[in-house]
Amino acid sequence: MSALDELVRYDGRHAVVTGCASGIGAAVAEHLTALGARVTGLDLHPPAGTSPPAQFVRVDLADPEAVTAAAAAVDGEVDALFNVAGVSSGIGDAELVVRVNFLGTRQFTEALTDRMPVGASITNVSSLAASGYHENIPLTTGLLDTASVAEGVRWCAENPEALADGGYRLSKEAIILYGMRRVAELGARGIRINCTAPGVTETPILDQLRAAYGQRYLDSFTTPLGRVSDPEEQAAVLVFLGSRAASYITGQVVWADGGILAQRCATTMLDSVAAQGSR
Repeated sequence: MSALDELVRYDGRHAVVTGCASGIGAAVAEHLTALGARVTGLDLHPPAGTSPPAQFVRVDLADPEAVTAAAAAVDGEVDALFNVAGVSSGIGDAELVVRVNFLGTRQFTEALTDRMPVGASITNVSSLAASGYHENIPLTTGLLDTASVAEGVRWCAENPEALADGGYRLSKEAIILYGMRRVAELGARGIRINCTAPGVTETPILDQLRAAYGQRYLDSFTTPLGRVSDPEEQAAVLVFLGSRAASYITGQVVWADGGILAQRCATTMLDSVAAQGSR
């Protein structure tokens, strides 16, 4: 058995990171480069950091033709795919949110899976906003059942109630369920697929939410740790899940939320006990 420090390294591996120009995606690309990976980064705009990926490919995940071209431009086999790119409901276009966060991400992923060898991994980014994904399965399955971006857009037009809150929750629930739906098929090929669900994190998406809903809205997400996350903390979880150190983890969601879900669960339990005691 290799030592843990060897298992988390990416020497000789090709990693692909969407959303590499800023926030969590930029931190993932930097970590991977430091750990020995050859990194291909994708985004709307080139990264401005001091350690850019070995290869940069421009992609607009809302444009199916651009996604096809970007996937074709990725060079060689892909050992680890990190789907980090995304937008929030703060942009004010629910359909666009779903196109980028789910439909375009799904298209890009499926364009690369045939080039993934045994031992490869796919790690997607969902959100704390998707914490109710299980209860919403009956509705979200309709989006998952679409076979293309065009069909997905048509489904959105036919189900406006699913996007009524801005599309973000739907898109992030869909990315969780997408991984679960593909876990057996990919597992048979020796490929793992997992998902992280970050809590409030200091990224450009947070700026979108702050501008759209105000700081008071963000302050409502208090954590047991007493602070929001930084991109490097979220990136570390992603890099671990994509590494050989997580070789027996697949089909999972890691709630990197600073304890918010646990706190909600504890509150629910206390409320339940109090209600029973008052009977």
